[in-house]
Amino acid sequence: MSFSVPAKLEAQLDELTTHYPQKRSASLMFLHALQEHFGYVSPEAVDWTAGKLGLQPINVQELVTFYPMFRQTPLGKTQVKVCRTLSCALAGSDALRKHFVEKLGLDAHKHGAQTTADGKFTVEFVECLASCGTAPVVMVNDDLVEKCTAADCDRILSRGR
Repeated sequence: MSFSVPAKLEAQLDELTTHYPQKRSASLMFLHALQEHFGYVSPEAVDWTAGKLGLQPINVQELVTFYPMFRQTPLGKTQVKVCRTLSCALAGSDALRKHFVEKLGLDAHKHGAQTTADGKFTVEFVECLASCGTAPVVMVNDDLVEKCTAADCDRILSRGR
């Protein structure tokens, strides 16, 4: 499979580099744009970015692995974000995350986002979802589920199948 960036996006990125004193300074903006377009930053996107900016691939890969906002694998069709900050943790968000991953056959001990083999679900612990008064909260794609229970988790999973 060959990697290619749409001409329009490549032109935008080329123009973006003119706003920086050195090409490499546009690295983060390239990665954000590529992730927005493709959904994640693939190894091919890393190589492409390095080539466009005159860098070694490791110079780009270290950015992808350092910054938590970059994803290196595709997300599932249904994205489940379980809040892990204090209010939600005290209200049982750890048990909710465990419920999700166990029902989906994922590893309850693994850190970071996990996606099911069929690509239907991604489950991850995230920082504050800004609804501490209704903890625990879960974000399902763009929908907030407040005072989430195990029964709510099961309904979420049944809708996404």
